[in-house]
Amino acid sequence: MKMDVILDNHMHLRRDGRFLDAVREFKRYGGTHLILCQYPMPEIVAKEKSYIKIYEETVKMAREVMEKIDVKVFVTIGPYPVDYLYLRERFGREEAKKIMKRGMEEAAQLYSEEDICVGIGEIGRPHFEVDDTTLQDSNEIMVYGFECAKDHDLPVILHTEKATPDLCKELAELADKVGLPREKVVKHFSPPLIRSDENHGLTPSVLSTWRNLKEAVGKGDRFLMETDYIDDPKRPGAVLSLRTIPRYTKRLLDENLVDEDTLYKIHKELPEKIYGIEIN
Repeated sequence: MKMDVILDNHMHLRRDGRFLDAVREFKRYGGTHLILCQYPMPEIVAKEKSYIKIYEETVKMAREVMEKIDVKVFVTIGPYPVDYLYLRERFGREEAKKIMKRGMEEAAQLYSEEDICVGIGEIGRPHFEVDDTTLQDSNEIMVYGFECAKDHDLPVILHTEKATPDLCKELAELADKVGLPREKVVKHFSPPLIRSDENHGLTPSVLSTWRNLKEAVGKGDRFLMETDYIDDPKRPGAVLSLRTIPRYTKRLLDENLVDEDTLYKIHKELPEKIYGIEIN
């Protein structure tokens, strides 16, 4: 391959998981760049009534990876949507919203201080059915995150219920209301909704199963690839292992399903545009 960039757009690391060994495996299979998304730690947030401590830990882990392994790591940070339920149980509805909105502000502030922070996320709303009050509050918190992202020219990485064209339309219209460009809304854990009539201008970060990738490249090249690797010792390899994207990128080429120019757009040009970074 002439391209020398293979990016996993969304994954997590834990110190009690495989941590460095997982990244070493990614590199061994040909991976070069990772976007590390902060792992949910609601107990620490509740204790601190702040997200700063876990944001700083995520940045610290990313820098430790880069010190020990020749892989470039960028970071996204933000209040995980399901934290709302934990915080509401502990502190009540209004205080939970206050802590999570402050978490959006803290993420934007750390972005201005740390050059490896590239987005606010994953934010959004729970991926399972919730009551109307939870949905209303989650939307309020999410839109506040959109506003923080717009003010700092940042993308948001969204965790929501399963993506459909109707959901993408709803989220796109919410972004429009605050003036956040639709392409700056990255839909994490997306199925291959690649056409504009499917994603309504959002940027799909496709969960990179072989089936999803084959469908995605058959539709176009405007998408990112992710594993959502969670580094949970109790669920080894979940959601997908870090070797997945390097292996499937090569397989797409080997089976002539895609050319190198298309992969260059997916792994380098599009993420550079969305995150405002240089990938090299």
